Amino acid sequence: MPYRKVPLVSGEYYHVFNRGVARMPTFTTKRDYERFSQTLQYYMHADLKPKFSAYSESDIQLGAAKSVEIIAYCMMPNHFHLLLKQITNDGISQFMKNVCISYSKYFNVKNKRVGPLFQGQFKAVYIETTEQLLHVSRYIHLNPLVGFLSKNLDDYLWSSFHEYMGTKKGFCAKEQVLSNFSSKDQYRQFLLDQEDYGRKLANIKHLLLDLEE
Repeated sequence: MPYRKVPLVSGEYYHVFNRGVARMPTFTTKRDYERFSQTLQYYMHADLKPKFSAYSESDIQLGAAKSVEIIAYCMMPNHFHLLLKQITNDGISQFMKNVCISYSKYFNVKNKRVGPLFQGQFKAVYIETTEQLLHVSRYIHLNPLVGFLSKNLDDYLWSSFHEYMGTKKGFCAKEQVLSNFSSKDQYRQFLLDQEDYGRKLANIKHLLLDLEE
């Protein structure tokens, strides 16, 4: 396994990212986005029973123990962003390995292709402060607007934004962000405050992972 510059420490938060090989699309249908969401929800658990194939086709409830907590996420056509907290030793690495292998197998079978789907080892940037955690969550949730995929966050289905607004059930540990705001509406205003976002962007640029690398 390639040496990782950023050590992944239990109890800490990380902005995690990967994209398609040669920037190829990794999500092309509604079913693709739903499948990736299911893999996230399944593999964040430490006790992986039953097998994913059985879990994805039933209403079976998984145990409470987790290897990672997913704070926020966004799936874009050729990449994804995750805001994660590592719970167990090697939790993020194992989680990402399982998610990417499982989804890649699904995508390759469906599209009759072979070979890697994602571009090498995932990237991870350490989140040092609560302020950074909040601003990275904003960056992740604003991706569909910044990427011109939607003019309204409410219209974009493939992020944790709807969980944060309480309009969709999900699996994110969103209170770790929302507890810093007086209400969900205040968090929405925080997301959409373009002036403040522009000011803070330069300060957190090193946390955002350069898509052009």
